[in-house]
Amino acid sequence: MTDSSATARPERHAEIAAGLAQVRSRIADACAQAGRDRAEVTMIAVTKTYPASDVLALAGLGVTDMGENRDQEAAGKAAEVAAAGVRPRWHFIGQLQRNKARSVVRYADVVQSVDSVRLARALATAAADRELPLDVLVQVSIDGDAARGGALPGSADPGAGLEPVAEAVADAPGLRLVGLMAVAPLGWEPERAFARLAEVADVFRGVHPGATELSAGMSGDFDIAIRYGATLVRVGSALLGMRSTLR
Repeated sequence: MTDSSATARPERHAEIAAGLAQVRSRIADACAQAGRDRAEVTMIAVTKTYPASDVLALAGLGVTDMGENRDQEAAGKAAEVAAAGVRPRWHFIGQLQRNKARSVVRYADVVQSVDSVRLARALATAAADRELPLDVLVQVSIDGDAARGGALPGSADPGAGLEPVAEAVADAPGLRLVGLMAVAPLGWEPERAFARLAEVADVFRGVHPGATELSAGMSGDFDIAIRYGATLVRVGSALLGMRSTLR
């Protein structure tokens, strides 16, 4: 039974349900406009800064995938949600330091932000004792600015080139390469960013045909990302509201 302290108040539950209905409608409309099957797109509820009670409310409304970007917050929240008898599919979507790898693999089912060979190796070591492989998406840099995170497409850099990073993941027994993730660069129009990502993904799947997931798009632009092939969309504020407005 769920502890009452971790249960959303009725008015908050209603807010979440309304937000979820709107987001689901937007996803369905975007898929229809793109001529895609709605089942091809999974919504990840980005619950960073939101309480465990919101996660439980989302799970009760049928949401299966949750995203977090800071291990310090995510580890405790995942434990609280698990203690309530709920086990969503947790996606770690933020920049990850190698020294946090062992903590993250204890609760995460997917890590979307692997952008270096060194991080891939740290995760592989940490995931060695897992019963199931850890699903990994390689974060790709759309604009080539390594300082903002992301492996570099077309680069032969042995530590941060897209293909060397992908190979490090694919070759690790405890990891499973499932696709790519990207964030639209600052100053880029979403159409330009996601069109470029689609080109990179097309080439990438030619080399790694099993890596079909494409994580792109957030609250303000996931409709456009779906048009360009996103299979995972990361939605926070459009679903749960702006954090400062929560009571």
